[in-house]
Amino acid sequence: MSLGQLHYTSAPPGPDGSGFRFTALTPGLPQSVLREAEQLIGYEPPRNAPSRPSTAELEAFPRAFSYSELSDGSRLLARTVYTGADYSGRWGNFHAHAVHLAPGRQLPDGALPVSAWESPGWAAATPEAGAPPALAALPPSTLLDPAGLTAFAASRAPWLAAVFTDLQRQAEDETAPQVVLVERDSADVARWVALASAALPREAAHRLTFTTYTRRPHLAGQRIVGVLPDDAHGLAGSGRRYRVHDCSAPPPAPDGPAPGPDGSEPASWAVAAARIWSAGAFKLFQHAHRLPGAPFTAGPASALALCAGIDLPSSHRTAAALWACEHPAELDDQELDGLVQTLAAPRQEAAVPAAETAALAELFARVGGNLRPETAAPLAARLLTAAVRSAGPVRPPDRGALTDEVARQLAAELGPELRAGIADTAGGFARPLRLLRVAGLLAVDCSDLVTQLAYRLAAALLADPSAYGGELHETLADRPDLHTALLRELDAAALAGPASVTVLLERAPVELESREALPYLRMCGRQARGPAGGGGGGGGGDRNGELRAVLEAARVSVFAHPPLLRVAFRLVWGSGTPTPQEARYVLAETGADVHRPAETWPFLVTAALNGRPGDPHADELAHQLLAAFPKELRPHDRAALLLLEFARDLRAGGAGPGWVDRFLGLRRAAEPVNPTVLEHVCGRIARRLLTDPGAGRELDDLIRSGDADLCAAYERAAREDNVRNQLLRTPGYFADRFVDWNAHPQAGGAWAKVRSALLDGVLRPAGRALAAEDLAAVEAALAKRGARHAEDFRSWNRPGALGRLGLRFGGRDSRPGKAAPRRRGSGSGSGSGSGSDDRYRDGGVR
Repeated sequence: MSLGQLHYTSAPPGPDGSGFRFTALTPGLPQSVLREAEQLIGYEPPRNAPSRPSTAELEAFPRAFSYSELSDGSRLLARTVYTGADYSGRWGNFHAHAVHLAPGRQLPDGALPVSAWESPGWAAATPEAGAPPALAALPPSTLLDPAGLTAFAASRAPWLAAVFTDLQRQAEDETAPQVVLVERDSADVARWVALASAALPREAAHRLTFTTYTRRPHLAGQRIVGVLPDDAHGLAGSGRRYRVHDCSAPPPAPDGPAPGPDGSEPASWAVAAARIWSAGAFKLFQHAHRLPGAPFTAGPASALALCAGIDLPSSHRTAAALWACEHPAELDDQELDGLVQTLAAPRQEAAVPAAETAALAELFARVGGNLRPETAAPLAARLLTAAVRSAGPVRPPDRGALTDEVARQLAAELGPELRAGIADTAGGFARPLRLLRVAGLLAVDCSDLVTQLAYRLAAALLADPSAYGGELHETLADRPDLHTALLRELDAAALAGPASVTVLLERAPVELESREALPYLRMCGRQARGPAGGGGGGGGGDRNGELRAVLEAARVSVFAHPPLLRVAFRLVWGSGTPTPQEARYVLAETGADVHRPAETWPFLVTAALNGRPGDPHADELAHQLLAAFPKELRPHDRAALLLLEFARDLRAGGAGPGWVDRFLGLRRAAEPVNPTVLEHVCGRIARRLLTDPGAGRELDDLIRSGDADLCAAYERAAREDNVRNQLLRTPGYFADRFVDWNAHPQAGGAWAKVRSALLDGVLRPAGRALAAEDLAAVEAALAKRGARHAEDFRSWNRPGALGRLGLRFGGRDSRPGKAAPRRRGSGSGSGSGSGSDDRYRDGGVR
């Protein structure tokens, strides 16, 4: 590479004129470069400089060392010094020596521009030999030695981070403000540039333009502009264009890095770079530039600084740990050892931030196994201490990371805090769980606290199953004593409320394997996770089979532990009850004796009382319950079951005479009667009255009772299809209903309405549907019961005769023994109509 040279000073007249002009040029330099260079290499003495300085005073004048970018993309590196009087004796002369770098070119061997500060290659005057040849290189300066730069960095420590922050902004944004450095010596500005060039990424350092001295900073175009204190006053308040750092004044923050000119906090990378320079560890920058990571991220530089034992703020420690987690192979064993030792060292902060602790835990999880025990143990101890004292979660290391001596020291130091934290009920159970795991690692005895913690844990999980998470799962795996205690608590909760435990087991993968019995919990687990899913009171499926399966899941005999049956009932039927048929099966399989201690017999009673009207299993169940639990039944329930049993007797034909009176007596004892029971018994009586040929006096009792429920049930039964079919099919049945429904015409109340409705709404439509020969058969059957009945039927059946018949019937009583003809046989020995009775006895309504 060749560096074209330029010399500029005040010269005597010659071919190119006189005064300030280029006095020596390497051939081939473009005129455009010369025009721009002339504006950049001028010099104006300081304001308070002597007008006629001595030789010693001349040496003290600031030297303008600049690196500038030209409009064509090329660069100009220049050194301008004040020389005093010119050839004519006039004061104010200066000499500029510059080299030109073509676009995209750098100094030979990639040397940074600042390395040429006071290089031996700079000339103090125009060479005598005429046009200078291009330079092959500029020897580096001997004044920017590492020791001197380290001392300078230490002296400028309060400003380092703020200046580096502004240089970072410039590297990231070309429109960022210029950095103005106020120094009393231009050499110090050069040292600033040297510090920045070492810290910045290499590419950004090569692009960094600067000038170490100018009287007019508002005309300077470089990124870094050095000025003397007298020339900085006019820059105040121009923060959008300049970032002024006055290093000639006392530092604004003697106890720490100064904020930026606008009061902003320094960037993280800048703080790390400042600490590295202050520690004299500038060689770390070269290493950091080679490490993976985006430019200006704090991770690589912070990690190397910590490896070297340089202390950094918590945010940088966090960044370093996270970076090392992502790139553990980038650090050798010695560096990694140093990083961990620095991170594990005691800190002055009262509390380590949670982000740093979490990063350290992650780092230990990644690289802890590769560390020497004496290196790993302090960091493991710090993490365990943080796990005990931090409010947030901290992943504790394994016990193997601790030496025995460190473990004993931690147990003695943290034992009281561990026990107090585990027993603390104010903040939920997440922290006590973490502390219990730490106590296990340190062999701190907390067995007396486990049961209470399990109780709190069970209550929390039952209230919110989503609280079961990975940390709890790991803790239960680490602490079998807590797992066993939790299962005991859930087993007890299952006895009291199996539904909530079942929901918990459906939503949370609590491990149920245990050497203990835990029968109630196992039943809930079967419902939650079994092949058929939960019972929950659903109406489908074989619930008796489900009950058997649930009881089998308990692995304990229900006869040895009767409460199992109650829990099983609640699991299978939930808040509902078995059907009468299901209840009969349960009673048959288990027997009555187990239901007493299990207190499940009320479920069976409810099943009977809530059975569907007409269900034969309901009255059969009532009969069985009356025999099985004679002492346990309450009087009210007993009376209701007796009603159902009476319905059973009616269905089976075992009820003696006086049905209505017996019903009314039982009903009074059972009031208030379950509507389904009432409908069931009344319906059974009504159907028996409609099918039993010898039930005439029972009907009389119904009519005289005036019981609205019985009358309504009789009407409903009479309107059923099988009654209508029987009316159309059996003349004798039609005749009996005609006689029955015309009985007691003088009775009022409920029967009067029923009688009229049945004659008009049931019997008349059936009569109209009969053929002539069927009507004749009905008349013949009525004639056998008495001529008056046949005559009344003919009158009633004539069109328009209903009103007259009603008036006529309303004036007499057709009961036997009265003036009116007797009704059909009612068990008094009369044989009239007996043949017709036999025709429908077996085919009637049941």
